[in-house]
Amino acid sequence: MSDPLFQPLTIRHVTFKNRFMSTSHACGLEEGGMPKERYQRYHEEKAKGGIGLTMFGGSSNVAPDSPSVFQQLYVGDDKVIPYLQQFSERVHAHGAAIMCQITHLGRRGEPYASNWLPTIGPSAIRETLHRSFPKEMDEDDISRVVKAYGAAAKRCKEGGLDGIETLASSHLIGQFLSPGTNKRTDRFGGSLENRCRFGLMVFEEIRKQVGDDFLVGFRCSVDDAMEGGLTFEDSVAIAKIFENTGDLDFFNGIYGRMDTLIGLAVDNMPGMASPIAPWLQAVGAFKREVSLPVFHAARITDIATARHAIRDGLLDMVAMTRAQIADPHMVRKLAEDREAEIRPCVGATHCMSPHRPVCLHNAATGRETTMPQIIAPADAPERKAVVVGGGPAGLEAARVLAERGHSVVLMEAAPQLGGQVLMGAQASWRGDLIGVVDWRASELERLGVELRLNCFAEPADVLALAPDVVIIATGGIPDLDWLEGTEHSTSAWDLLTGNAAVGDEVIVYDGTGRHPAPHCAEHAAMAGSQVSLVSIDGELATELTYAERAIWKRRSYELKVDMTFDHRLVRIAKSGNRLTATFVNETTGDAFERTADQVVVEHGTVPMDGLYHDLRTQASNNGTTDLDALLASKPQPNSSSAGFELHRIGDAVASRNIQAAVYDALRLCHVM
Repeated sequence: MSDPLFQPLTIRHVTFKNRFMSTSHACGLEEGGMPKERYQRYHEEKAKGGIGLTMFGGSSNVAPDSPSVFQQLYVGDDKVIPYLQQFSERVHAHGAAIMCQITHLGRRGEPYASNWLPTIGPSAIRETLHRSFPKEMDEDDISRVVKAYGAAAKRCKEGGLDGIETLASSHLIGQFLSPGTNKRTDRFGGSLENRCRFGLMVFEEIRKQVGDDFLVGFRCSVDDAMEGGLTFEDSVAIAKIFENTGDLDFFNGIYGRMDTLIGLAVDNMPGMASPIAPWLQAVGAFKREVSLPVFHAARITDIATARHAIRDGLLDMVAMTRAQIADPHMVRKLAEDREAEIRPCVGATHCMSPHRPVCLHNAATGRETTMPQIIAPADAPERKAVVVGGGPAGLEAARVLAERGHSVVLMEAAPQLGGQVLMGAQASWRGDLIGVVDWRASELERLGVELRLNCFAEPADVLALAPDVVIIATGGIPDLDWLEGTEHSTSAWDLLTGNAAVGDEVIVYDGTGRHPAPHCAEHAAMAGSQVSLVSIDGELATELTYAERAIWKRRSYELKVDMTFDHRLVRIAKSGNRLTATFVNETTGDAFERTADQVVVEHGTVPMDGLYHDLRTQASNNGTTDLDALLASKPQPNSSSAGFELHRIGDAVASRNIQAAVYDALRLCHVM
C-alpha cells in the first residue's frame, strides 16, 4: 500500500505533491520587513528536502497600524513584490508550493512599535500579552483595513505565490468573531452573523483582488478554550458561514488562545510539556463538520502521527513545522527509506526564542547561508580525529567529522553518553530532551564512530592514537568556589543525580536563570520538601524562551514553591544543625537571612579543561581556534610545525546552553 503521506492533493488549480507542509511563522530572519536571502534560503531548504507546501510570513502585516512586534514581514507596500518573486522562484524550482500568511494584529499590536500608532480593535479591550489599549474601530477604519487585506493578497499573487491565508484567532478577524473581545452593538457586533461580517468583508475583498486562480485560506481556532471565547460549536458555525461564500479554499485549524503567555506556550504552540499532537482529534472533529480541506499544526513531531492524521481522515495536509525546523530534509529521508536518520524535534521551543529560528540541536537551521544542513565529504585526505566528551558538543563534533569522512574515536568518562542532558531530561516535562543525545548516538553508530565509554582520558591515551585533530568537549563542573561557605552548599548536580539527599526544608539559589534551579525546586518539592527559590534575576528562568519560562512558572505555582527575586547569595553559614543563607537585594543593597536544612546552589559551570591545557604545548596550533576563520566558515589555518590540531568547544570553553555547544561543533568541524 502506498504511503498516504505521499498522495498528492489538488485544491483548485494547485496540486501539492505530498501531504507535508510547514505553517506560517515569524522566523526572525526578515530584514526591514522584507523576506531577503536568509529568509528565502531558510524556506528553500525545506523545499529541497521534499516538502509539498511551505507557508511563510507568520503574522505578515497588511497595514501601518499593524506593527512589527515579533519580526514579521510587511506586505502593505509594493516593495515586497520583487522579494516575493525571488522567493517563489526558489521554492517552485524544487517542486514545492508556497504561500504567505497575511493579517492585521488589531489589539495584539503595540502602540510604541514601528509607526507609534494606536492599536485598533472591534472594542476597546486591552490584551494582556502585548499590553495595548486599542482604539475602537469606526466604519472608516474597517473599510481601510478591508482594502488593505485585499491589496496585500494581490501583492502576494503578483509575487508568484500559490496562495495566502489570513489568521483569525487572537488577531483582528478573530477579535471581531469572539464575544470576549467584541462588545459592539452595531452591525459588526452582537449576533454570530454580525460578528462574522468583518471577516466576510475581508475575504470578499481578497477574492475580488486575486481572482479565482489563487488559493485563499483561513487559519482559525476550532475552540478558544477560554471563558467567554468561541466554543467548538461556535467555531463550526462560523466555518460554515465562511465556506458558504465560496471565497475560501481551505481551513487551517488551531486551538486555544494567543493573548496570554501560558495560552501561547500550552495551547497554541505546545512544546515538550504537552503530549504529542494534543489537538489533532479536536481538529479532526472540526474537519468532519466542514466541506473544505483542513490543515493543522501543533506538536505533530513524528511520522507515525502524521501518517495517522492523513490515513484516518483527520487532516488533508499535516503541518510539521517545528519538525521541519529540526530536520528540513525529513520528507526526502522518508522517501528514501531513511526514516531512522530523521533528526527529531524534541519540543524545546528554542525556535520561538528571540534568536529564532534556531533549533536546540540543529545549528544549521536559520544559518543556511553559512552552515550546511547536509555535511559534504571532505576533499582533503582522511584525518584521525579524537573527540573527548560525550555531551552534545562532543557528539555533534564526532558526527560532523565522521560525515566528512574522517576516522573518529570518541572518549567519554561516564558509562553513557549525554553529559548534562541526562540530568535535564529527568525534569517532569523535559523527558523528550534525551532525543538530542539518542539521535546523535544512532548517527555515530551508523557512521562507524568508535566509542570508548568509562574512559577518563589522560594525555597519554589521546596521544597513543596519533591524532591529527583533537576536540576537547569535556564540559564543565558546578561553579561554587566563589561562594563563602561553599562547603555547606549542595550543587544542583548532586541534588539531581541523587548524590545528595533532599532536605526537609530546602533553599534553591538561582544564579543563572536557566533550567537547573527550577528543576531542583521541582525535584525537592516532589520529594515532599518545603521549598523556597531565590533568584538573582527579576523573574523566574529569565534566560529561557518564553514557553520554557511559562511552564516552569506554572510548575512552581503548582508545587507551591515560594519565590523571591532580585537577590544575590553571598554566604552560607552553619547554624547548629541548620544552614543560614545570606542574600543581598540587587536593587537596595539590603541583606536578609533565610534558614533551612539544605541550600542548593546553581551558578553555571566552570570549564573542566585540564586535559586541554595538558595537550596545548604539543598541539600545532597551541590549542587556539582562529576566530576569523571560524566566523568565515573556513578551515583553520594550517600550522607549519608538527603535531595535531587542538580545539575545545561547548562548556569546556564557557558555561552556555545546548544550542551553543552544538553550534560550536558544527561550525568548527564542517570545514575540517
